[in-house]
Amino acid sequence: MIGRRGPQNGKRALEFPDVGESDEPLLVVENLHTSFRTGRGTVHAVDGVSLTVAAGTTLGIVGESGSGKTVLARSIMGLLPVRDVIKSGTVHFAGHDLTAMEPDQLREIWGAELSMIFQDPMTALNPVKRIGIQITESLRLHLDMDRKEADATAVELLRSVGIPSPEQRVRWYPFQLSGGMRQRVMIAIALACAPRLIMADEPTTGLDVTVQAQILDLLGKLQRERHMAVILVTHDLGVVADRADEIVVMYAGRVVERAPTRTLFAETHMPYTRALMESIPRLADPSGTRLQAIPGRPPDLIHPPKGCRFAPRCAFAQDKCRESDPPLRTAGSPDHLFACWFPLVHGTSTAPSASASASAAGDTTIDPGPVVQSP
Repeated sequence: MIGRRGPQNGKRALEFPDVGESDEPLLVVENLHTSFRTGRGTVHAVDGVSLTVAAGTTLGIVGESGSGKTVLARSIMGLLPVRDVIKSGTVHFAGHDLTAMEPDQLREIWGAELSMIFQDPMTALNPVKRIGIQITESLRLHLDMDRKEADATAVELLRSVGIPSPEQRVRWYPFQLSGGMRQRVMIAIALACAPRLIMADEPTTGLDVTVQAQILDLLGKLQRERHMAVILVTHDLGVVADRADEIVVMYAGRVVERAPTRTLFAETHMPYTRALMESIPRLADPSGTRLQAIPGRPPDLIHPPKGCRFAPRCAFAQDKCRESDPPLRTAGSPDHLFACWFPLVHGTSTAPSASASASAAGDTTIDPGPVVQSP
């Protein structure tokens, strides 16, 4: 692992203890809200999200497009516009309150302690700079390397992420690389200063299935070698099924289910989570099988519906769902939370018709656990 050096330019650097020195979670997000003022009204993109991430673990954040996943990731990082943004809640990272930091303090952390792999490498990378320069920028800024040392480290980083002939490709521009290689460059930039936490926002979007698997396997390998924590943001539950220790399912800016990965798949409680699972294509299905889709559309986050936000699309919805917003509450174990008035039993996958929804919901509900109060 690349070592950290002292503060540069006479500034007092923030102090971060080694991950093995504390039993506390590396990242603690409490009651985070992020809203945007628009001409139509205020968009409540992230609405009261709380989560924790331990050092060396992987958290999957899953949901449809528009569920608030990317805004949540950027809110945690502090990568939000200055104007027309309303923020509240707290983000504590390695003992530091990121929400209380000034921009210059955040710049000290970005790349060095907390990095992000952006969704589209073609727009995230600077098209007029060689990839070597884009890698060495953070090395020279945070680790105070000279040019020769930074250039050599950039070559080794490209080699570590599986780019062939890194001595030549370090001088290439982004347009000279394939989509998969550009994504590997993004991972190399994120890993350059050996951060404690990496936010991977849809890191395999636009890549074919084979390259997707290679990128995710590479990220997992590097995570184990460097003992990093990873937050993997995706719309596909299949991507995080065997890669995440815990999964947070988001819908309309809120957490609707959260559990360890095995528990989530074995004891699904939220109908939306089950709908996401059923929308995953299966190789065992015969050719021509129609893909499962969640009916309807996500709600307008300027004027969300009354009650449960998933109720207009849920086959199990009852009158109570349309009138009252379900709180997060515990299931069989304290680390399994869900927000549903009529949860599924053991991940029941057959949705009733509209006419039979009342009786079906009565047959597939369980006694609710205690409500989890928001911080």
